[in-house]
Amino acid sequence: MSKWAGKFIIGLTGNIATGKSVVRKMLEQLGAYGIDADALAHRAISKGAPGFQPVLDTFGNWLLAPDGEIDRSKLGKVVFSDPEALKKLEQIIHPLVIQAVDYLIRRIKQQVVVIEAIKLIESGMGALCDSIWVTYSPSDVQLNRLMSFRKMSELEARQRMDAQPSQELKLSAAHVVINNEKDIEDTWRQVAAAWERLSPSLDNGPSTLVFRRPAAPGAEAMNVLRAKPRHAKEIADFLNRTRTPARMYQPGDILIAYGEKAFLLLEMGQKLVGLIGWQVENLVARTMDMVISPQVAATEAIPVLINEMERASQDLQCEASLVFVPSMYQQLADVWQTLGYERREIEALDVQAWQEAARESFQPDTVLYFKQLRQDRVLRPI
Repeated sequence: MSKWAGKFIIGLTGNIATGKSVVRKMLEQLGAYGIDADALAHRAISKGAPGFQPVLDTFGNWLLAPDGEIDRSKLGKVVFSDPEALKKLEQIIHPLVIQAVDYLIRRIKQQVVVIEAIKLIESGMGALCDSIWVTYSPSDVQLNRLMSFRKMSELEARQRMDAQPSQELKLSAAHVVINNEKDIEDTWRQVAAAWERLSPSLDNGPSTLVFRRPAAPGAEAMNVLRAKPRHAKEIADFLNRTRTPARMYQPGDILIAYGEKAFLLLEMGQKLVGLIGWQVENLVARTMDMVISPQVAATEAIPVLINEMERASQDLQCEASLVFVPSMYQQLADVWQTLGYERREIEALDVQAWQEAARESFQPDTVLYFKQLRQDRVLRPI
């Protein structure tokens, strides 16, 4: 049993480019609370965090970027080419990450928690988990993903791969192995089957229906649902009806999207009339998709969907909400003001983690609207 009473802890690990984050997102869709330990490691060495000065004392002030933060790309070049340097960095970071993980787990309501960490076993966090899940991909697949998706050179990609222990070491500690070398549907099947094998008492997945507004006289009832994989065809059909995509969406496209984000569906009269797609990473909620049918007023649909997104995000301890508003809804200034959002440039965000989230998720032809969901920074100090 884990050290956290009443919690079931899944430790998720695997070497670089084996699909850990995709599997964590799938588990979140099924009801787990996800923690990205690698993102916490980044926070641990940000300016003002407890790992900041120890890293500079160990490796030197030359790591500082013009904004006063540690340049992680410079740090990476040092530690991924020198095993002893990597060990020194981990001795600084790992205790801070474990402290942050403990802090988060004690605050949340969810019963099932998944901790994604590339060094889960090596850092000692694996010993705190009830079940160890390991993602696996052949080395040629890892190399191709690093070069294709992360735009690394072959030399850099191989250097990153060689800096890690062999995959067999992680596999030998696994209770569940997710073979992530085929298509997304195959990965979903493996994750869903492993989840089903957990005791039914552990399945605290979010209810599909999260909001219901009774019908007013002469109006239709309005429901908000948390989308599940079984909704993939319905979502694809809706997007094909309401957008003019370069190519028609297929259910498989939506399943792939489930590996990155969650969807809230707005129904009226049992018909899908709107949706938003959002993700929570590093305690920041990011809404990247917003589609409303012409059959319903955007001024009515958007507040319902955004309010439910915020409620779910606050349950996940989010500090801030970033909404990337498409051009057709940017003129609804009164709606965004009423919801408590203000238009912001990325550089005007107060916290480095919020800026990084905005840069990572920024969508073309959108403007950024920002709202701070809580005044206390959850991980300040770590």
